[in-house]
Amino acid sequence: MTRISTALGILFVTGGLAVGCGGGGPEQGTSSTKGSAQAAGSSSAAADVEITFQSQPDPPRTGDNTFEAMVMSGGQPVIDAEVSAEFFMPAMPAMNMPEMKNSVALTHEGGGRYRGAGNVMMAGSWDVTVRVRRDGQDIGSRKLEVTAK
Repeated sequence: MTRISTALGILFVTGGLAVGCGGGGPEQGTSSTKGSAQAAGSSSAAADVEITFQSQPDPPRTGDNTFEAMVMSGGQPVIDAEVSAEFFMPAMPAMNMPEMKNSVALTHEGGGRYRGAGNVMMAGSWDVTVRVRRDGQDIGSRKLEVTAK
């Protein structure tokens, strides 16, 4: 599994994923000895929300993937939030390719773990933003760059 603890920047669509680059310069994940990628970043919320992100397989591949986020606040799991992974890849005019973006809802499975399935539409670098909302208000987000194979 790919574990990423930073601002997320990956694109996937339930049944058809697209990911891209976002502003703010997400950090590139680095491989560990266990084959997972980790990147550090800060959450953008008033509350101290910690968000980790993983994909299975790791790294994500074109086609079907499972995405998972763990959401914690003050050391406690956040169990009552709306969580989504938003993917973005900028346009590449030289390749006649428009920008791609998509949002995948992640469903709470218990203990602050949120999961969802999506299809990565193409290989390459994607910016992923994991957004956490409660009662219609943003309580945290993470951005990172993920490279799909």
